[in-house]
Amino acid sequence: MRVLTKADVLRFVSMPAAIDAVQHAYASIARGTTDVPLRIDVAQPTHQSHSFFMPAIVDGQSLGMKIVSVFPHNGPQQGLPTIHAIVLLIDAGTGVPKALMDGTELTILRTGAASGVGTRLLAREDSTHLVVIGAGAQAAGQIRAVCAVRPITTVTIVNRSLGRAAALVATMQREFPQIAITATTERTRALAIADIVCLATSSSVPVFADSEIRPGTHINGVGSYRHDMIEADPQTLARAYIAVDQYAPAWSEAGELIAARDAGLITAASVIEIGAIANGHAPRRTDRDQITFFKSVGNAAQDVVVAQIAYDQACAAQQGTLVDL
Repeated sequence: MRVLTKADVLRFVSMPAAIDAVQHAYASIARGTTDVPLRIDVAQPTHQSHSFFMPAIVDGQSLGMKIVSVFPHNGPQQGLPTIHAIVLLIDAGTGVPKALMDGTELTILRTGAASGVGTRLLAREDSTHLVVIGAGAQAAGQIRAVCAVRPITTVTIVNRSLGRAAALVATMQREFPQIAITATTERTRALAIADIVCLATSSSVPVFADSEIRPGTHINGVGSYRHDMIEADPQTLARAYIAVDQYAPAWSEAGELIAARDAGLITAASVIEIGAIANGHAPRRTDRDQITFFKSVGNAAQDVVVAQIAYDQACAAQQGTLVDL
């Protein structure tokens, strides 16, 4: 079995490659050639934490599972990140475990790639101004992905803590010196000129008001992943063209969709799978003023296809650590 570190994953998987792979995974889900069971959520109330067990097989070829734990109270005091993850790949023909790799950076990469797909299929092609709400673990991946598929010239990071946002600005500015990247606490002003908005928070209440979203905006919602977490204003969903990564988990885990449905603002018919758009079976944006919303709660198909890239590239380069179990 080949063991890949965080550094290996980052070295062998580019964001453009991850976006292409995740789009393929979404398309295969819509075609019915991929099996992604609902993830198992093991809650630990004493720590306000969750551990998720997420298996998938894509096109009968890429088989694996991600285990990810989310401990919100981890932080600088403990010297621990809030998210830990590993991904196991299994040979789909023999059942032999073939790779174990860090899943923390892979999760950031594939979550960013999900927004890359949503942006590529739904955002206006001339979008130049990105607003990211939240400066946590997922924010950098959102910036990298959107910048990979649209000609972004300005990025505004909106966060309650300017200190954390400033650190992210410094990191992103080194990666994208040609882009003007700033941080602010002034959400309304930032959204007034946004073409694309990425929501990357763990909020239980909407992080913007519907009136702040201008016509033609595309929104990616990736931060909330439980029914009690809501980032987007349900009123915005009522006037948006909505796509999700997968129907079943979206309707059981996406707090925005559940809240909007329960309020009578949307129905099941209001929502399509992003894979149907990727396959050409559903339209993309229909006009410049249309508001589009892509909601991703994440699924293991994303993890498995990105992990497969890391594994294949590592094998080709004869990298990673081989271990016998």
